[in-house]
Amino acid sequence: MKVVILAGGFGTRLSEETVIKPKPMVEIGHKPILWHIMKYYSHYGFNEFVIALGYKAEFVKDYFLNYQKLDSDLFIDFSSKEIRQKKLNNEKWKIHLIDTGINTLTGGRINRLRSLIDKETFLLTYGDGVSDVNIKELIKFHKKQKDSIVTLTAVHPPARFGGIKFSHNRVKSFAEKSQVEEGWINGGFMVVEPEIFNYINNDQNIFESDVLESVAKNNELTAYKHNGFWQCMDALRDKYLLDSLWKKNEAPWRVWK
Repeated sequence: MKVVILAGGFGTRLSEETVIKPKPMVEIGHKPILWHIMKYYSHYGFNEFVIALGYKAEFVKDYFLNYQKLDSDLFIDFSSKEIRQKKLNNEKWKIHLIDTGINTLTGGRINRLRSLIDKETFLLTYGDGVSDVNIKELIKFHKKQKDSIVTLTAVHPPARFGGIKFSHNRVKSFAEKSQVEEGWINGGFMVVEPEIFNYINNDQNIFESDVLESVAKNNELTAYKHNGFWQCMDALRDKYLLDSLWKKNEAPWRVWK
């Protein structure tokens, strides 16, 4: 089963970083968030990735073209011009880097990948969010749903602020920031059937509103509710949070050894 990652947006709300690089290449613990997402899927045995590129696609291509050299030890002999990798990483990845256009919207990006994924069930997520959702359980759930074209992972968005608990007009206590009391949103980490292409017409289709809304109207969209960790990287404060969790070795998505 291939993993499709949408990695072509402009990332305007993270402009402090994305003015020079695409958002999926913004680093957490000195590794792009895209790398974190791929390592997570790889932990569950999914190692073939189709990455939909757009804005600053060359950064992603360059990163993976040089990945083996940059992620391993090297021996360099200047006299003989010999360059040898001494220690290789253990990745089993197969990566399709597909330029889907700078101004193409999310539904259109998926449509441009059709020749690679239109004959099989595939996994789909965004290139700016991490979670500890169990991918195998998500797939198992999807397979049990009758006539479901898409199963998305529903998550609670992180609360930005703590709350106040009242007793009449008196402050009783302060509530910590919590995900549980917020509503559900689409957190990505989706399982998608090839019939999805019946709902996509052109590059300007937005996957979330145009495509998924239509799928839902036909009662073909299901949700796997995940109460665990989920965090997207929409703004600089999100990057700092994820970076802090990683550096303190408290990142819930760090499931690989």
